[in-house]
Amino acid sequence: MADSPPAAPLRLSTVILPVRRWSQGGRQVWQRAEELGFHTAYTYDHLSWRSFRDQAWFGAIPTLTAAAAVTDRLRLGTMVTSPNFRHPVTLAKELITLDDVADGRVTLGIGAGGSGFDATALGHDAWTPRERADRFAEFVPLLDRLLTEGGPGGVSFKGDFYSARDVRNIPGCVQRPRLPFAVAATGPRGMRLAARHGQAWVTTGDPATADASPKEAVDGLARQVDRLAGACAEAGREPGAIGKVLLTGFTPHRPLESLDAFVDLAGRVHELGFTEMLVHWPIPDSVFAADQDLFERIATEGLAQLTA
Repeated sequence: MADSPPAAPLRLSTVILPVRRWSQGGRQVWQRAEELGFHTAYTYDHLSWRSFRDQAWFGAIPTLTAAAAVTDRLRLGTMVTSPNFRHPVTLAKELITLDDVADGRVTLGIGAGGSGFDATALGHDAWTPRERADRFAEFVPLLDRLLTEGGPGGVSFKGDFYSARDVRNIPGCVQRPRLPFAVAATGPRGMRLAARHGQAWVTTGDPATADASPKEAVDGLARQVDRLAGACAEAGREPGAIGKVLLTGFTPHRPLESLDAFVDLAGRVHELGFTEMLVHWPIPDSVFAADQDLFERIATEGLAQLTA
C-alpha cells in the first residue's frame, strides 16, 4: 500500500478589524502583521459589526488598498464579503484595482451574508436564509465571470437577482485567471459553490456545536470536512485541491489564552486537513481582547512548536 501524501502545511493568518484610524495606529498594525510573519491579514467586509456598532469602523476595500501600499509580502483579504450590500459588477472593479495595487497579493473571502446590521442598511428587509443562499448562488458565478472574462468582449448576464450588460474589466487581475476565492459555507449549496469556484473553503465551525464541548466542536469540523469532500467529488475535484480555512473565535476553543491552547487546537485542525488558521488581532475591551505579547509569541512560535 502506498504511503499517504504528506499533509499540506498549516499557515497562520490574522484578522484585523477596521476599527483604527490610519494615522492613529491603523498603518502600524498592518505593518506589524507582516513583520510577525502572518501568511495573510484579512479584514471584515461589513458596514458595522455587532458590539462595534457605535464605534469607529472603516470600509474594507479602502483599508486593504492602504495596507497594500505599506506592505510588501503580506497577503491581504476580506473575511468575508457578501451580497448584503455588494453587487458583482462594482465589486469586480474594486477587486481588480486592489489586486493591482497589491501586485497580486489579494484573496477574496466571500460568503452568503447574515442577518446583522448590513442586512437592512440599504433599506430592504433582511433576506431569509433561503433568499441569501439563492442570491449567493448567482453572485459567485457572475463575479467569477466578471474577473476572468471581462476583456474586450465584455460580460453580459441577466439573472433573478443580478444583471450585467457588456461589462469590461481591463486589464483584469494581476493573479491569473483571477484572484483566489475563499468561500465560506456550512450548508450543502454553499459547499457546492466552494467546490466549483473556490480555491479555499472557510468555516467558523459547525453551527450545531457552537455551544458544545471543545471535542464535540472538533468532531463537528471533521463532519464539515467530510461534507466538503462529498461536494468536491460531485464537482469532479480532488478534496486536497481546495484549501481549508478555520476562522477561530466562534467555537468553544480559546487559542489565544496560552501558547499550549493554540498549539493544541492547531494540531487538531491540521490533522483534519485544514491548511490555514485565522486568529483575530487583539482589540482591548472587546470580544477580541487578548494579551498582545502572548499574541505575538503565538504568531512567531506557535506553528514551530506544532511542527516540533
